[in-house]
Amino acid sequence: MKILIAYFSHKGENYFGGRIVRIEKGNTAVVADKLRALTGADVYEIRSRDGYPETYKQTVAAAVAEHSAGIRPALADKMPDVSGYDVVIAAYPNWCGTSPMAVRTFFESADFSGKRIFPVCTHEGSGAGTSETDIRESAAGADVKRPLAIVGSNVGGCDETLESWLKANALPCG
Repeated sequence: MKILIAYFSHKGENYFGGRIVRIEKGNTAVVADKLRALTGADVYEIRSRDGYPETYKQTVAAAVAEHSAGIRPALADKMPDVSGYDVVIAAYPNWCGTSPMAVRTFFESADFSGKRIFPVCTHEGSGAGTSETDIRESAAGADVKRPLAIVGSNVGGCDETLESWLKANALPCG
């Protein structure tokens, strides 16, 4: 089984544990690193070509504008060839009640037919929102599973949760 971990993360100011704080590494990047260590999977970072502001309020404003207008931002890096992967673990934060629009760009930029997609969403209390439905729409023909929702400010201690989730989904672990 060949696995790709595709993740989107945001460092800088983030809503973290009930307040806005500056973090050097985005919560979802921490989760992606843990998943890579557990699975040995290949990793692709989903990044918007134009990026996002470092301040929390400006990032929220940019995310809301993209979401409201249905914008699919261009990606910063060339898409990986997904044809050789059986499974995609898609990790992302909850922005505007769903995945960031760059994640939608990712799934609309390649053929994911027949692939199993396992979403992992970091959040600060809002769960995965509508991301499962939105990814299903963007990745036509894929088998999109229920998202694992992890509180972003708890990612440092989510190892057991990730291990249990991987095992429950018959994905390689350890």
